[in-house]
Amino acid sequence: MDARTLVVIPTYNELATLDRAVKGVLATGDEVEVLIVDDASPDGTGELADRLAAADPQVHVLHRPAKSGIGSAYRDGFAWGLGRGAQIICEMDADLSHDPSDLPRLLHALRGADLVIGSRYVHSGRVVDWPAWRRGLSRCGNAYVRGMTGIPVKDATAGFRAYRRALLQALDLSTIASEGYSFQLEMALRAWRLGFRIVEVPITFTERREGASKISRAIVAEALWRVLLWGLTGPRTPRPTHPRSIAFEQV
Repeated sequence: MDARTLVVIPTYNELATLDRAVKGVLATGDEVEVLIVDDASPDGTGELADRLAAADPQVHVLHRPAKSGIGSAYRDGFAWGLGRGAQIICEMDADLSHDPSDLPRLLHALRGADLVIGSRYVHSGRVVDWPAWRRGLSRCGNAYVRGMTGIPVKDATAGFRAYRRALLQALDLSTIASEGYSFQLEMALRAWRLGFRIVEVPITFTERREGASKISRAIVAEALWRVLLWGLTGPRTPRPTHPRSIAFEQV
């Protein structure tokens, strides 16, 4: 790949929305490329991904043999991008709950941050079409994370993000074992504890209108016990600014 920015989109049975999600990302500019990480979707998502890649050199596909979880999908996707020289790597859902038109704002904010999170819970952030129980679960989950770990992030479970290359290299992806929401939590928590700068920008998150949600009791349970463990074993304050942080460079 030649582009500086790579957007990683994990997929499992996202046939109905993948084409629109990819085209939305590509519409943001020629400097952005897409990597679809498909977990052997039985609905034909992988085949669609191959057709999109064949039609546009900015689209790439990483096929995995079975459904293995969003955490490992992102780890594999990040490793793929780092190995091909990407300087910025982003996360985005395939189901259009994340609006690709928000991507330029995340990238703009990355000029002064190491990790930018598209946040539902900062000023002007919104959630559309979620039932009350889902809103409550998400807000309580984020409050639990802040209370247990001390991380000053409003939306640590959010999955619309942009990372600088230096941060991903410093995190040592091979040591990130979490899946589900806990993957997002662990990435943000480690970045903060290491002294990297995290910025949140408001987005509108819209509940998927097609396909099935991947949330499960097992995913929620993993997040609960991992956060408890991190809170009990880790520091509640970050280290001094990391020497590879953009904040260190701007001093």
